[in-house]
Amino acid sequence: MNRIFPQPRTLEENAEGESKTFASEEDCCGPFSCCSRRGFWLSVWTLLLLVSLTAILWLVSSFGLPPSAPMTRACATASNQTGFLCDDRETCIPASLLCDRVRTCPHGEDEEVALCRNIPHSLPSFLVFQCSDPNTWIFEDKKCDGSNDCGDCSDEGTWARCPACGPQWWSCTPTLFQYCGCVPRRLCRDGVQHCSDWSDEYSCPRR
Repeated sequence: MNRIFPQPRTLEENAEGESKTFASEEDCCGPFSCCSRRGFWLSVWTLLLLVSLTAILWLVSSFGLPPSAPMTRACATASNQTGFLCDDRETCIPASLLCDRVRTCPHGEDEEVALCRNIPHSLPSFLVFQCSDPNTWIFEDKKCDGSNDCGDCSDEGTWARCPACGPQWWSCTPTLFQYCGCVPRRLCRDGVQHCSDWSDEYSCPRR
């Protein structure tokens, strides 16, 4: 019985075999294999993301964030008075309720220090009416309400551009500057002189 012994490989065959083995390994994990391509694109996208973030941070640090549009606080109350719009953008409170140490807005922004630290200068201009006396001011919603809040009637006449007396008022020159030209008709014929010509006692029909 003849025995067959394994034939020794030549150097060339060994080299060729090793090269085939290496080639098969490269086919599995070489630069163009599926796993390598996935890693390559992940690296590319990661690099692009880092570059983008770096660019954004540089722009923000160099130029700052764009300023947000300021919130418009002017509004009209249910009684058509000048009001202050709260942060919820729904609640409109009369201007005269600001800085009275009572939180009227849901989050209390009507009493914030920045708003009330130096009134009237710290208040938005639309909330303030300047009387004819430069040292006197009132809240805008107190203008043209029939009451002499300025003390010189400048908040109830042509200075404040008030409309003519309504149907519930009697127009005259009052003896006392409580009403400034428009006397409530409920005071007509009450036995007290309110108009300088006594028209509130003789001519004014009470309603």
